[in-house]
Amino acid sequence: MAEFVPVDPFDLVIFGGTGDLAERKLLPALYHRDRDEQFSVDSLIIGVSRSEISDDEYVTWVHETLTKQFAPNEVDPDVWTRFSARLRHQCLDLKSADGWADLDAKFDPEHERVRVFYLATASSLFGPVAQQLHDADMVDARSRIVLEKPVGQDYPSACAVNDAVGAVFEESQIYRIDHYLGKETVQNLLALRFGNSLFEPLWERGAVEHVQITVAEDLGAGNRFEFYERTGALRDMVQNHMLQLLCLVAMEPPASMHHDDIRNEKIKVLRALKPITRASVDDVTVRGRYTAGIIDDTPVPGYEKEGRDAGVPSDEHDAETFVAIKAEIDNWRWNGTPFYLRTGKRLPRKMSQIVFQFKAVPHSIFGDQSLEPNRLVMSLQPEEGVQLTLMTKEPGPGGFRMRSLPLNLHFSDAFAVNYPDAYERLLMEVLRGNPALFMRRDEIETAWQWIDRIIDNWHAEQIQPEEYMAGSWGPTKSFMLVDRDRRRWFNPAPGRNEAS
Repeated sequence: MAEFVPVDPFDLVIFGGTGDLAERKLLPALYHRDRDEQFSVDSLIIGVSRSEISDDEYVTWVHETLTKQFAPNEVDPDVWTRFSARLRHQCLDLKSADGWADLDAKFDPEHERVRVFYLATASSLFGPVAQQLHDADMVDARSRIVLEKPVGQDYPSACAVNDAVGAVFEESQIYRIDHYLGKETVQNLLALRFGNSLFEPLWERGAVEHVQITVAEDLGAGNRFEFYERTGALRDMVQNHMLQLLCLVAMEPPASMHHDDIRNEKIKVLRALKPITRASVDDVTVRGRYTAGIIDDTPVPGYEKEGRDAGVPSDEHDAETFVAIKAEIDNWRWNGTPFYLRTGKRLPRKMSQIVFQFKAVPHSIFGDQSLEPNRLVMSLQPEEGVQLTLMTKEPGPGGFRMRSLPLNLHFSDAFAVNYPDAYERLLMEVLRGNPALFMRRDEIETAWQWIDRIIDNWHAEQIQPEEYMAGSWGPTKSFMLVDRDRRRWFNPAPGRNEAS
């Protein structure tokens, strides 16, 4: 059983300390790690926002936030007493040079412990905040900065952000976060491939017929409409989450688990991605946008309605809420094996999965019985686990009947402890100074180059989003994308890791 190992004393500053990410993910994650006694008594958590509130008012707000996020009675009084004692708040306009000395005054005056600056803000503020921290003399060799995705909006802006932050912090001090890399199943990709002799010989074009990566959300743009309209599904999900999953799935064996060995193999995959050209973009990509529909028996509005509610005129709506891509990797291991990527909002359910479809047996000795190819399904959410489907004989008399059945590994069943979620794990890795689960500068910039070419070709070919009804699995064209190759999407049915 894994043990929770305490981290060294620290000062953690959350820029955007009253924002959506802090409310939903960061503060709950920090509370859980404090509950498991991973923090020293004198470690501090400082929320920075433009709200003119005192430390006590911030503590009250955090308590209300945790009570809202957690199950009844999950906020333990003793843990809360310890956690609340480390909370502080600083009112600060990140675009102004005023007030930074007041933030510095909240730190340990000895300045001899780990200091983490978490930027849960727009990426346009990453460079200015880094410079202000430098000018206020708050950065030293033990300081670390965490950048939330997306880093930039395209390749030039990503380079500009990396240049600005890199002028203050060394690359080893910069942690570009993608919470998908903190999920147990994602990390288990490495264990599954390189800790078992069974799979690695089959992890190549000769045995794998194709791979599918799906990240589905049942929520719409909602109160994040303006952000989403500027970003769209391709920038919001594919450039980071999905390409990172693709890299871990497709990379060559690293020399070790050292962070640079893993990152070196991931960047090779990104550089081997076949460019999507103007001539091919309409054939291998799909843009979609949801209309009104029904999810879990509840009517939900369409994207246009959400835009009007947010005060954005309908003739200005340009973002896609769904993307499907047929990607190819031009290298020895994967040449000719397609990777189908799919992500969207207002789909039937929230789920993320990676599906390896192995090739069919070359010859059946079982007459006219249908033989399903083997599939390896890795479920990232809502439940984390691994499923392998095998053909087996149905028991009993009456003939030789074949059936496809799954072998299931559910982490919640196999391990009798609730291990940290993605943000909890990643925050601990930052505090420990382990960058293995974070993205290096060249990964970010290479991914943007591939994504930018798709966007440019969409505009050149005037490819508009195709409508799909909320509660469906996306636009018709996304089904045609795989149907042309005589394949189909694997859409899990309700229940555990079931693909159909």
